Formats: sequence, structure tokens, C-alpha cells
Amino acid sequence: MALYDDNTDKKVLIAVIEQLQARIAEMDKTLASKDELINVKDSLIEAKDAIIKSLETNVAELTAAMANLKETLDEFQRRFFGVSSEKTKNALADEDEETGDDPVPEIKVKEHSRKPRRPKRCRDDIYAALPVNEVKIPVPEKDRICHDCGAEMKHLGYKTIREELRMIPAKFFRAKLMAETMFCPCCREEDDATIVTAEVPKALLPHSPASQSTVTEVMYQKSGLHIPFYRQEHEWEQKGCPLPRETAANWYNTCALEYLLPIYDALHAQLVLREVLHMDETPCQVLHEKGKTATSESYMFIYTTGSDGLPPMTLYDYCSSRHGYHAVEFLKGFNGKAHCDGYQGYLQLEDVLLICCLAHARRKFFEAVPANRKRKLRLLDINSEQEIPEPDTEQLDDPGVTPGEKGVIYCNRLFYLERKYKDLTPDERKTKRLETEPQIWASFWEWMDTLNPAGGSKLETAVNYAQNHHDKLMNYLQDGRCEISNNRAERKAKVYATGRKNFLFHDTEDGAKASAIVLSLIDTAKSNGLNVYQYLYTLLLYMPDYKNEPAGIEQLLPWSDFIKKHCSGHTDTENITPENKPDLLSGKK
Repeated sequence: MALYDDNTDKKVLIAVIEQLQARIAEMDKTLASKDELINVKDSLIEAKDAIIKSLETNVAELTAAMANLKETLDEFQRRFFGVSSEKTKNALADEDEETGDDPVPEIKVKEHSRKPRRPKRCRDDIYAALPVNEVKIPVPEKDRICHDCGAEMKHLGYKTIREELRMIPAKFFRAKLMAETMFCPCCREEDDATIVTAEVPKALLPHSPASQSTVTEVMYQKSGLHIPFYRQEHEWEQKGCPLPRETAANWYNTCALEYLLPIYDALHAQLVLREVLHMDETPCQVLHEKGKTATSESYMFIYTTGSDGLPPMTLYDYCSSRHGYHAVEFLKGFNGKAHCDGYQGYLQLEDVLLICCLAHARRKFFEAVPANRKRKLRLLDINSEQEIPEPDTEQLDDPGVTPGEKGVIYCNRLFYLERKYKDLTPDERKTKRLETEPQIWASFWEWMDTLNPAGGSKLETAVNYAQNHHDKLMNYLQDGRCEISNNRAERKAKVYATGRKNFLFHDTEDGAKASAIVLSLIDTAKSNGLNVYQYLYTLLLYMPDYKNEPAGIEQLLPWSDFIKKHCSGHTDTENITPENKPDLLSGKK
């Protein structure tokens, strides 16, 4: 008998192989499941990383939003509960003592020179131009007899006791113009009637009681003193001369568009020939504007001359929108240098070098300063009455100083230097600028490249504004007549905004155009040192006769010798009247 049965061995081997194959299959399944688990694990890790990244992004956005909301809240708290600018330093110190807070530490500043204040003028100097009326007060009859002996007292003289200012409110009267008529007696005897009638001045407004003095009063009150027509109506009523607001508005608009517009156009023709301008725009509202609703917004553009040594002038231009083509149309023929803010519409101007305002950039950095630290900063212009202190540049290396404060310090350093150079000639100013200011600008841009402000924060707004206007902010260095800020035009825009707070809106487009004309002439007259009231009155005296004569219009410009002679003193509408006025062209051939 054989030791091994071949068939049995084969069966055993087959069974063992099958078992091994089964085990291998199980192991393959196990390995496959492990691979699946590994893949699942990798997927979970990727999902986890995505979720973490998303959460980090959300946290960053929420942090930025929280910072922005905190800035907004601080600004509201400052406006509603902050210390007003009228509060004195002593009052602030008293508050610190009452609340128990630690006093603010003193900060040492560098010494700087200060111009001596002008001596105060005495009363005689201030009122030297006013007439003096002696008011003689007699001794009462009961005191003209001596109380001791009963003799009659003799006049000894008058003793000055005091001097006071008195006024007579405006009085209205009806001027009935009567032309003298003359005839020749000799011709009359020969039955030939020769009659001569005196020439009467043209009526300012036909079939209307309006005169040069009354229309000037309406214009000056509306655009010079910012008194709207409805308030004028009450004032005229009190003076015994009823003047409905509709009539006053009609006088204002008609005379401005008919008589003052030629002067405005003559100024406009000279404005575009200048080489340095400042411009700005401010919103206005016109109720009855063609193609627009009453609540829609229109704009008043402002153009004013710079420090070029020529007579100053300012022109306001009413426009139905803020589109840049309005500036393009108004400045047709101008190819000089124009100061402006960051409004993109001005980029449409061709052959014009734009100079962006550093005061705007500084203001945005100031807004990024925490509310509790703004009190230490001062934003002064080169033309401010108060002297600009020299900024402490050592604070730029102080880690405790916020980026917003550093931005303000850089800007203040430039304003400080500009204040020192403002009395120099344009060439000298340019030379000084190029010696000192480019280094400050280079440090400023280098510092800004290191910043990484939170998205949507006020600091990001300030940084973006400055970087977006990198070249335009520095263009003033090219010409000594240019300025570092556009505050010159900003102040003119504020003049209109002050009036807008009172009259709120214009009723018609003609009213808006008339306001732009009158306000332009008032501001230009004021800038040239004229008596504004007398200038408007003089224009209305002569323009009915000379509105179509270039020679007459030239004589009525604010810097002409005729206007300087007759509009530089005090108001006089009593001696200078339509029928008794100097000859406009007597000294001009």
C-alpha cells in the first residue's frame, strides 16, 4: 500500500489553494477598503482645510466690518456727544479734575517765530469815513436862570460828552420822472413851433416800478447776504413798500440775464486765457427743470483764478448734472494748470495739467484717526490766520502712533513748508519746493507701500485715494504759481452752500443761471476790493445803454479805472442816479 494517495494529496492541495485564494481575496477586499478609507480621509482633510480657510476669510471680513462699524460709531459719538470746538482748554481741564482722569501730559514742541499782531485801530480810525452830525443839546429853560442870584445865564459853549453811532433805516419814495419841455418864442411868433424835451433815462424794466437802487437791493440781499425772497418780502413790507416775492424774483432774474450776463461773458472770455485755475462743484436743486423731477440733483460748478498776479475773478456755472463734459464745455480754450479734487469727470479735460488737492488726501487720513486721538491734530491751511506749527517728525518712528496720524503728519509737514514759502515769488517758491519737498514725498510713498489696511476701512480709503492720484498730487511742484491744495475753490463753493441753506432750491433754470451770474459778480467784486453794492448798482446804471457795446463793457469790468474810482468807496445811490451819473466813456477814446 502506497504511503500517499495521489488523488488525496491533490484534493488537499486544491483545498489549501482555495483557502489561500479565499484568504487572498479577503485580504484584497481589506486592502481595497483601506484605500477607500485613505481616500475618504484625504477628502475629509481637504474639506476641513477648505472650511478652515473659509472661516479664516469670514473672520477677516468680520474683523474689517467690525473695525469699520467701530469707526462709524466713534464718528457718531463724536458728533453727538463729543466736545464742541467752542469749548475752551480750561473747561477740558476742569472736566479732567472732576472725573478724576489723569491729566494729559504736556508735549514739548519746537520753537517757531510768530508774526506780531496788528495793533488795534481806534474808533476814530474805524469810523473816519462816516459823516459827523453834531447833536447840540440846549440847557432847559428852567435852568437858564441862575439859582443863586436869579440873573439870566449867558452861552459859554458846547462840551463834547460822548460819540455814538446812529442810523436811519432805508426809506422808499416814489420818484416821478418829469422831462422839462422848452419852446422857442421867436419861432412861435412865426407860427413855427420848435419844442425841445429833456431826454429821460431808459427804464430798467419797461412798465415796471423797478429802479436800479431797488433791484440792487434785491440782488444784494439775495446773493450777498443770502436772504431768500420770502424773507425780503416781509422786510419790504415793514418798510412800507410791499414787494411780493414773485416780483422780486422776476426783477432779479430779468436784470441778471439781460444786463449782467454780458459782463459775465466778458469775464468768462478772460478766465479761459489764464494759466492757473481752481475748480470745484457743489450740488443744487431746481424744482422746474426740463426733463427732470423736482427732487433730482443739479450742480453748480465753480471756477476761480489762482495766485498768478493778475486780477482775481470767480465764475459760477449752473449745470443740469455733474458730468465732466460741462467742465470741458466751459473751459473751451483753456490749456493751463487746473487745481481740483479727485472727481474723475475732470479727466475729460484735454491739454490741461490737473493738480490734485493734498487737503483732500489729508482729510481722509484724519478720518482714519481714532476719535480719542483726533484732538491732538490740527488741519490748517497755508492761508489760515493761525500760524501752522512745525510737525514733530519724530512721531513717524513711534510705534504708538497710528497710521492715520502718520499720514496727517506727512501732509502737515508739506503744508508747514508751503506756509513758509507763500510770500516768495513764483520762481523762488518753485526753487525752495524742489530743494525740500520731493524728499518728503519719497518718504511718504515709501511708508505707504508698507501699509496693509483692512478692507473697507477708512485707512484703506485714504491710502487708495493717495495712490490713485500719485502724480496729480505732486504736479504743483512744476510751477511756483500752483498751490498744494484746492482750498481756494472750496471756499468759493462754501459761499454758495451758505446761501443754499437759506433759499434751499431754485425755482426755475433761469433762476439758477441768474444766481450763478450775480454770485459771480459779487465774489469777483469782493476779491478786487470793491464796494459790492455800489458795483451792482453801477452796472445796472450803465448796462441798459451799453450792454451791446464792447467798449462800455470793458469799462465796467471790476479792475477798470472807472470802476475803481466810483466803486471803491462807500455806497452812494443818492447823488449818483440814472439822470445824474458820470459819463462812462469820457476818458476812453
